[in-house]
Amino acid sequence: NGIGINKKDLSHLFTKFYRSKNAKHFKIKGSGLGLVISKKIAEMHGGDIKAKSQVGVGTKFIIELPIKKC
Repeated sequence: NGIGINKKDLSHLFTKFYRSKNAKHFKIKGSGLGLVISKKIAEMHGGDIKAKSQVGVGTKFIIELPIKKC
């Protein structure tokens, strides 16, 4: 749960230094790098990260990683 992210901001979430207007409005600290780094790590492991959000309800992040057999 949390403040949520506007639909127009979702497409920019994984851009360096991007901060949504909601985060700025509510004075939530951050550099805009955390999600970029998380996406890069997921991709380096052959996966991906996605976000689903609703303003006033919260945001859900889904990280998908492939299963590798040893």
